[in-house]
Amino acid sequence: MIFIYVFVPLLLMVLYAWSVTRLSPPRVHDRSADAMNRTEIAPGVYTIGRNWRRRGASGLYELYVEGRPYERGVIYGKLAAELIALQEDYFHEQIIKMIPSQGYLKLLKYFIGFFNRKLPRHVTTEYKLEIYGVSRSAPDRYAYIGTPYQRMLNYHAAHDIGHALQNLALVGCTSFGTWGSLSEDGELIIGRNFDFYVGDKFALNKIVQFEAPSEGHRFMFLTWGGFIGVTSGMNEHGLTVTINAAKSTIPLGSATPVSLVAREILQYAANIQEALAIAEKRTMFVSESFLVGSAADGKAVLIEKTPKALEVYDPGEERITCANHFQSRGLGSSETNTADMESSASPYRQARLEELLDGLGPNSVDKTIKILRDFRGKGGADIGLGNEKAINQFIAHHSIVFEPHRLRAWVSTAPWQEGPYICYDLRHAWSIADPTAEVAVSEVAADPFMQTQEFKNYLAFRALKQKMDRGETIDPAELVALDPEYFHAYVLAGDYLYKREDYEGACHYYGEALTKEVATTTEETYIRKQMERCAT
Repeated sequence: MIFIYVFVPLLLMVLYAWSVTRLSPPRVHDRSADAMNRTEIAPGVYTIGRNWRRRGASGLYELYVEGRPYERGVIYGKLAAELIALQEDYFHEQIIKMIPSQGYLKLLKYFIGFFNRKLPRHVTTEYKLEIYGVSRSAPDRYAYIGTPYQRMLNYHAAHDIGHALQNLALVGCTSFGTWGSLSEDGELIIGRNFDFYVGDKFALNKIVQFEAPSEGHRFMFLTWGGFIGVTSGMNEHGLTVTINAAKSTIPLGSATPVSLVAREILQYAANIQEALAIAEKRTMFVSESFLVGSAADGKAVLIEKTPKALEVYDPGEERITCANHFQSRGLGSSETNTADMESSASPYRQARLEELLDGLGPNSVDKTIKILRDFRGKGGADIGLGNEKAINQFIAHHSIVFEPHRLRAWVSTAPWQEGPYICYDLRHAWSIADPTAEVAVSEVAADPFMQTQEFKNYLAFRALKQKMDRGETIDPAELVALDPEYFHAYVLAGDYLYKREDYEGACHYYGEALTKEVATTTEETYIRKQMERCAT
C-alpha cells in the first residue's frame, strides 16, 4: 500500500516533468535547405549561395544570412557550426563551475523544462523555425540536457531566467544617446556596454551578423553562436535597439524572451511608434528597458516593460541615459524599482554617466567611446578596476556605437572595450560581392590604457583570482596589492583566509573592504556578516 501511495505519485510527477520538457519542433513545409552545403572559398571563408561567414582582421566573426525563416536558420547553422558548438561548450563549462553536481544538473534540467513548458506559445512561428534550422547543426554531446531544438530554444530564455532567479546584482549594462545640439553633427549617436558575463570564454567568438529576411527589414546585430535574439542592433531604417535589465520579481512561468522582443522590433519597426506597438503586444516574464533610437524620429526613448506594465520614458531633452533602473513616472516610482535604486550600483553608475556627458561638449563617436571606456567613479575617483559602479567594469561581452543616420556601427574588440572599435557600414556589408574582402571600413584606435601598469596589474589580479577559484594557494596580500582600491579584492582576500580559519586576518581584510567604494548594499551586508562570524 505504501508503494502505491508513494511510488505511483512520484512516477506520475516524473512522467509529467518529462512530458512538459519535451518541446516539439515546428512543422517545416519546405526542407530543401537541408540539402545545402557550405563551400570554403578561402581559408576560413565559407559560403552557401549568397550567404557567407568569415573572420575579419579584427578577430570579429562576420556573417551574412538571407532567406525564409527555416532556410536562414539552416544556413546560419551550417556556416557557423563550429562557433555554435564552441559557444555551447563555454556555456556548459560555466554551468558546471556553478553547479558541479550531476544530480543537481539533472534537477535543473527538469526545472528549466517545467519553467519553459509554455515557452513555444510565446515565440512566433518565424523565430521557432529559424531556431529549429540553427539547431540542426548543434552538437549531439549535450543530448542529456535535451534535443538540439530544446536546448537552442531554451538558451534564448537563459538571460531572462538567470536575471529573474538570481535577483542579486544584475548585469550592469549602460547605454546613452545624444542628438541635436548635443551632437557635433546634430545627428543621433547611441552608445552601449553590454555587460553580460558568462565566463571569459563566452565573449571570445563575437559575431557581427547581417540579416536580410524574406519578411521585414534588413538589420545587423551583435551575437554569438546559435543565438538569433538581439541585445544590440540596428536596421536599414536607422532604428536601433539595446536592452538593459531591470529588477524583477520571481516569475511563475515563461513568456517571450527579452532578446526575441528586441529582435522583432529590429526586424519589423521603422520608427519609435512601430517599436512601441510591437513591445505592447508581447508578454515578458522579466523587467527590461529597451533603448530605441530612431533616425526617422531623430531621437531616442526608453520603452520600460515589466510582465504587467509598459511605459515610455522620453527625457524631453537632447540626450538620454540608461543604467539598470526604470525612470518613467509610474514604473520609476514602483516599490521594486525604488528598493533596487537604494541597494544597487545602477544610480551611481548613471550619475557618473551624466557627469561625463555634462563635461563633454557636443558628442561624437570618439567621445562616446571614451565614455564607454571610463572606469572611474564619480568625480573621477579611483574605485578600483572591475567595480560595478563604473561604466566600464571590464566584463563586457561587447560595446557598440551606432550612427543611425549614416547606418554605421562601431563594434568593440577584445579585451572588453579596450581594443579598437571596428566600423561597419551596413549598406556596404549588405552589398558585399566578394566575402574574402574586408567588410569593416574604419576603426577607432585601441585604448592607450592597455599599455599602463595599472591595466597589467588588473590582468594579473584576474589571473590570481582564477587560481583562487580553482582552490589553489595564493597570497591574499598580493591579491589586494594588484587592485588596491577595489573593495572586492579585500572581500576575496577575507574569504580566502576565512576558509582557512584565519579569522583575525579575514576580519582585517573585510574591514578594509568597508573603507572602499562598495558596489551594492547586498555586498556590504555580506561583508558585515562575515566580520560578525569572524568575531564569534
